[in-house]
Amino acid sequence: MITAVALAGYAVLLGAAIPPRLARARWAHRAPAVAVLAWQGLMATFVVATALAVYHLVLTEQHVHDGLVGLLTVCGLADDAPMSDGPPSLGDVLVLAAPVTVVLLPLGWLARCAWLAGRARGRQLDMLALVGEPAPQYGATIVDHGIPAVYCLPGRHSRVVVTRGALDVLSEAQLRAVLEHERAHIKGRHHVPRLLVDAFARAFRGLPLARHAKEQTLLLLEMIADDRTLRHHSRDALATAMCEVAAGRAPQGALGAGGSGALIRLRRVLTPQPRPHRAIWLGVLAATVAAPLLPLLVACGP
Repeated sequence: MITAVALAGYAVLLGAAIPPRLARARWAHRAPAVAVLAWQGLMATFVVATALAVYHLVLTEQHVHDGLVGLLTVCGLADDAPMSDGPPSLGDVLVLAAPVTVVLLPLGWLARCAWLAGRARGRQLDMLALVGEPAPQYGATIVDHGIPAVYCLPGRHSRVVVTRGALDVLSEAQLRAVLEHERAHIKGRHHVPRLLVDAFARAFRGLPLARHAKEQTLLLLEMIADDRTLRHHSRDALATAMCEVAAGRAPQGALGAGGSGALIRLRRVLTPQPRPHRAIWLGVLAATVAAPLLPLLVACGP
């Protein structure tokens, strides 16, 4: 029971106490890629800790490694493990079903979110084939729409889309900057962590970690694309372009140049800050890797 309480307390710490503090961390906006990894690590650790806590709550007299060996034996993956005389009882199945459900819940939502996003992108690609005008000079597709917007459809058949309204208001330098921003989303496969946080938020509705992870990850992904854009384009070009397309909305399944937290990003682009010390992000990386292992060590302890 002590192990179950410790794991449950660890899950509460991850799910409710740490997320608000990480969301306010000053270093996160200076190292957005590391911060995205930290949020992903928190989510993975929460799932592991919660699953193990549930396991120990339903079976307090058996260590987790025994249960895992039993599960592998039933599945035929551990031939050397001692087999019981009879088939698993209903209680044995329920003991393993409870923690497995905790793991399968976000995985199920991930599959559904990926399917929905893929279907939405497919509809957008079909529409672009009908109404889009190829613009090879920009490596994009132009849509006859008055509201300034620039967005990308990630995935296997990626596409960058520019509205006619954006072409009317953006200068050549501004247009090149936002196009680079969208290509950064595609090259960085930013739709993958976006899918992960969306699935986690749906699986654990109301959890502070789910809310903060989704909000912050979407913002941090835009910052990563901003930083990659600034390698080749000026801050003024990107900042003014962001202002021009801020009102444009990307369709479902797409990533837009306006993006989330435009005001925060605009301030960050115009007033750059030095990257955090190497020791900070090395410590964050080490903690992100070690955090999911801690509940396993606790659960498998004597």
